[in-house]
Amino acid sequence: MILLSASESRELDRLSQEKYGVASYSLMTRAGEAVALAAIERYGEALRPGVLVVAGKGNNGGDGMVAARKLRQEGIAVRTVLLGRCSQLKGDAARALSDYIASGARVAEAESEETLAREFANRPGAVIDAVFGTGLNAEVAGLPRKALEMTNSLGVPTVAVDIASGVNSDTGAVMGAAVRASMTVTFGFAKFGHVSYPGAEYCGELRIAEIGFAPSAIEDIAPRGRFLEAADVRGFIGRRPMNSHKGQNGHVMVIAGGRGKSGAALLASRAALRTGAGLVTAAIPQCVADIVAAGQAELMTEPIPDRHGHFDAEAAARVLSALVEGKDALVAGPGIGVSEDSERLVEWLIVHGVAPGRPMLLDADALNALARLGCERLREARGPVVVTPHPGEMARLLGSSTSVVNADRISAARALSRRTCAVVLLKGARSVVCGPAGEVYVNSTGNPGMGSPGMGDALSGMVGALMGQGLKALDALALGVFLHGYAADRAAKRIGQVGYLAGDLIDEIPGAREALAS
Repeated sequence: MILLSASESRELDRLSQEKYGVASYSLMTRAGEAVALAAIERYGEALRPGVLVVAGKGNNGGDGMVAARKLRQEGIAVRTVLLGRCSQLKGDAARALSDYIASGARVAEAESEETLAREFANRPGAVIDAVFGTGLNAEVAGLPRKALEMTNSLGVPTVAVDIASGVNSDTGAVMGAAVRASMTVTFGFAKFGHVSYPGAEYCGELRIAEIGFAPSAIEDIAPRGRFLEAADVRGFIGRRPMNSHKGQNGHVMVIAGGRGKSGAALLASRAALRTGAGLVTAAIPQCVADIVAAGQAELMTEPIPDRHGHFDAEAAARVLSALVEGKDALVAGPGIGVSEDSERLVEWLIVHGVAPGRPMLLDADALNALARLGCERLREARGPVVVTPHPGEMARLLGSSTSVVNADRISAARALSRRTCAVVLLKGARSVVCGPAGEVYVNSTGNPGMGSPGMGDALSGMVGALMGQGLKALDALALGVFLHGYAADRAAKRIGQVGYLAGDLIDEIPGAREALAS
């Protein structure tokens, strides 16, 4: 599903009107009427006590005025409060206000909390939130903030116009305060803020209304944002010929593990096998080689000289220089530990491990090593690199803080991709995928049960397997993160959302892949 930024939304409006001749007021009329009809369809009898429309002074408020007029035409009692004076509305919003008043309606002008409180005193059956639209870029304060808080306090169904007021359209951040909508009716296409937390929690049920934007306008914009759903990734799953063999399905090398972390190597390797890799070799420190070899019969292992329970970087580089030849993808980082040896090993992998036909994924401790080396070192890689940090790792890579990363996850992922030229995944609820050409995908699958050990190791192996099977790095990551969440959703349904393990998710991968492909 296409996602638009606020600037792309404005450009869609502008091109539709200026280049393709769509009348701006017709767009506003269709938008407002779509909101009213959606409210009637969804809430029906709940609207009997009447609807309160809370409108701002911009075009979002104009949409609200049209919605109010349509509700009146449908025989529903409506009260409308404007956060300001009628004389402050301009353009199409002023025209919508005039048409609404001409229909015999009254608009209450609220310029103080006392006036606002009077309008909210009579509890309605539902609220239409038409205060702020997708252009909000500053913290909500003063009377508008009070209006949002009072709306939430009513405890009635609330329908947001375009986006819940107070939610940043580009990031999903709450700008000080936000309406908790029961349903949001947006126009033409969804926005990043609809599907990115915390905004996704505030938008409620999302409906996309077609209001007459010029089809050619969206082609001109060519948006690169997507909300990953099954239809977006299904095409990446190829059907294997009946006469295929393991040598055609990719050979993945997993460079992972350390004393006390043999499970990380096993989980990543097992996930690669379950995702269809033809061959998987685990390069692990000598001290855990027997454990890993005994843990998965189908896995090939290569013991690597170690020191103090982790890879000896100098010796590992000598051994790996021969082992990486002939491999189709590398996965490095899970369980390798934090040490100078890890830094030197990651440095070697960036310079010598990656090749045009041998992409590499870095995760976990490899990312901590990269943060100390400087994330820009990835620009030295001779082939595609994927990095998959969680917010804490992302903060270290960017020299920022976890709170800053979580406040604007999309910008953080974009920043790391720009600085490294890598394909980036920022993990978490609604994981964010960014490509170096500006692609931004938000994943739709997954559940809270994924907050348990080994889930990231499994994802690393899955994406490594998909790259080894020939998918481009960005496509492999998009499919991998979707399939990872989809398998988790199946595991949660089968076992329960709390308590299923990374191994349970891994066992679901073949069935999830088959179901997704059909």
